[in-house]
Amino acid sequence: MGFGTLSLKGRALRLLSQREHSRAELVTKLTPHVQEGEDLAALLDDLQAKDFINETRVVESVVHRRASRMGAARIRQELQAKGLPAEAVQHAVDQLKDSELSRAREVWRRKYGAVAEDAQARAKQMRFLMTRGFSGDVVHRVVRGGGESDDR
Repeated sequence: MGFGTLSLKGRALRLLSQREHSRAELVTKLTPHVQEGEDLAALLDDLQAKDFINETRVVESVVHRRASRMGAARIRQELQAKGLPAEAVQHAVDQLKDSELSRAREVWRRKYGAVAEDAQARAKQMRFLMTRGFSGDVVHRVVRGGGESDDR
């Protein structure tokens, strides 16, 4: 059976089998495929009731996939883009902040591994970590101190 002949439920289940999706993501992806007489909201209600759609798992999945490479700010953006509840997003971000410094050090170590030799190189390292979503304070501490641990 080709993808074109899948029912709306079949499409939803295929998407959910590939990775966790939020309800908002499924609405966006499935709306163009709704045929006359189909009720997307009812289908999604049914999938949510059966725990096929679980926003807690969506948050955990994003954090698990991204935390080793991204800072809290980038992960917050990704969670918000998935249409997840603000409280769930804030809770995940708060938990990530505890490990922000150590995660930034590890990203920096894998990419550079040595303290920058001049201001230009330091600025490049800082830009790299900032684009990964690490906070300014954390970025300064990592780039100035290299991979060394210091007191929080």
